[in-house]
Amino acid sequence: MRAIVLFFVVFGLNVIPAFAPPTWMVFSYIGFRFVTANNIALLAVIGAAAATLGRLVLSKMARVIVRQRFLSQSTRDNIDSIREYLEPRHKLTFGVFLFYAFSPFPSNYLFIAYGLTTMEFRKIAAPFFIGRSISYSFWGLTASSVAARMDFESTSTLSYFSLFFVVTQILLLSLIYVFARVDWRALLGENKFRWLARVPAHPPESSGKISG
Repeated sequence: MRAIVLFFVVFGLNVIPAFAPPTWMVFSYIGFRFVTANNIALLAVIGAAAATLGRLVLSKMARVIVRQRFLSQSTRDNIDSIREYLEPRHKLTFGVFLFYAFSPFPSNYLFIAYGLTTMEFRKIAAPFFIGRSISYSFWGLTASSVAARMDFESTSTLSYFSLFFVVTQILLLSLIYVFARVDWRALLGENKFRWLARVPAHPPESSGKISG
């Protein structure tokens, strides 16, 4: 029963696009309060499966909702240049998602950005699952020593972490806007950084007259 609840909690946290508590905190709490070293590895695998599935759903939502309904055709074409660059570079994609899965850094914006590229989800599922399985085990097993050194009941400490969490989420979500506005074809093809030129909604009509 505990494993089922854990699965749905972790899945839900990873589907939320922003302002969801990081999942490693869930495993730190579980490791500190309920779990022994004998079964933390099994729960970590269950949590990693739930996190991977949740992030893939989030990525799919970004593709269906954001890309298809809110991005202009020029912005889609710009983001497609990232796909053209990354598709033959499987090791790079694998390494980036493995790194994020090992780290405590939030991965929501990374999966949102990936969903906008329309690349295959199977390329990122395996490295994220592997990394999360190991990192969740680590956080669960070290939770008691971490909790012993920090005063989580302190009001000032909680206020600090709450403010820090909100600010970082806002900053990271702003990267999605930057991601869509960078001219990726110029950056990846010419090593030149510039913003994507805005296409006017109504192209100006020609004022010239055609002479007969």
